[in-house]
Amino acid sequence: MKRLVSAFTAVLLTAGLHFPVAHAEEAPDVAAKAAVVVSADTGEIVYSHNSGEKLPMASTTKIMSALLCIESGNLDEPFVVDSGAIHVEGSSMGLQEGDIVTKYALCCGMLLPSGNDAANAAAVRIAGSTEKFAELMNARAQELGLGKTYFVTPSGLEGVGHGSSAYDMALLASEALRNPIFRDICSSESIKLEFGNPPYTRWLRNTNKLLSMYSGTYGVKTGFTDEAGRCLVSACERGGKNLVCVTLNDRSDWNDHMAMYDYAFGQVHTVEPELPQDITLPLAGSTNECIHVRAEAPPEPVTVLSADRDELTYTVISPPFVYAPVSEGDELGELSISYGGHEIRRIALCAAEDAEYKSAPAKKKKKSLFFRK
Repeated sequence: MKRLVSAFTAVLLTAGLHFPVAHAEEAPDVAAKAAVVVSADTGEIVYSHNSGEKLPMASTTKIMSALLCIESGNLDEPFVVDSGAIHVEGSSMGLQEGDIVTKYALCCGMLLPSGNDAANAAAVRIAGSTEKFAELMNARAQELGLGKTYFVTPSGLEGVGHGSSAYDMALLASEALRNPIFRDICSSESIKLEFGNPPYTRWLRNTNKLLSMYSGTYGVKTGFTDEAGRCLVSACERGGKNLVCVTLNDRSDWNDHMAMYDYAFGQVHTVEPELPQDITLPLAGSTNECIHVRAEAPPEPVTVLSADRDELTYTVISPPFVYAPVSEGDELGELSISYGGHEIRRIALCAAEDAEYKSAPAKKKKKSLFFRK
């Protein structure tokens, strides 16, 4: 199964592209029933309109479904889709009975053409049923602290109680975007895949028009049902600043997202994390009791509204002991950077020095007090 992420040419990208203004002085008046803009790093709210109200969120639900699918692993293993799972109404990636797919292809089918068939097929493959998969979705929502979120279906077709808030969806998108595979897929205007029976090459197109409308946009997901209205979750970068924007039930979502970004980018700034110095890890099997480590690369700046660099916290994640021998540059652990108990990112920690293995001294043989005849 081959994968190829492709973008349109520069000529097509710039056609009709909206280049943002420096910043808008006043907060926009949006048409959405609920809206929010947050720092993609800290989760701080930059703009809010009914952002805590629980509402149906249609196919933006697939952000969670795709994230869980990616995290389940074995993305390139081919399998035959469940026949019952793919018979579902609404948007589709074009699955048919007997089709051979991969979970990677299903993630693309969820995030680009918003395939309900892809979401159901992934759910059955991972959990055995859509109901069991919804349990996994809700467990992850609870883990992320999404207090207004409840999932009934993997696709977003409404069930009783299925819904979320604009703020919860912003936090979910921020978490999903930390996964490089998720980000790579949802930021693509089109993707070339092979699936079917037998698999053959085809293109999937992204329903997120903001990718080509607003400079710096790199995700995330559209949604629509009669009950939920038009829903949109997007992410955008400008000058090293990263924001996530959500609108629920918004008849003018493209324009509202652009207006909110024009305003919000003028409200935030970036800070450089100040990494702790002289980090050591316990060392076993060597002459030294510990080994010095350093960050593999400097962390990217953190987008903040009012948070200060001193409010960032750092946690070393590593095994209880590092065992010799170790060569300088070996990856030995990770450094977690957090704000308000919420992890922002992780960076690799590498050995800053060599550590040789110290073998135990050979035991001397005792002389025998007996003599052989």
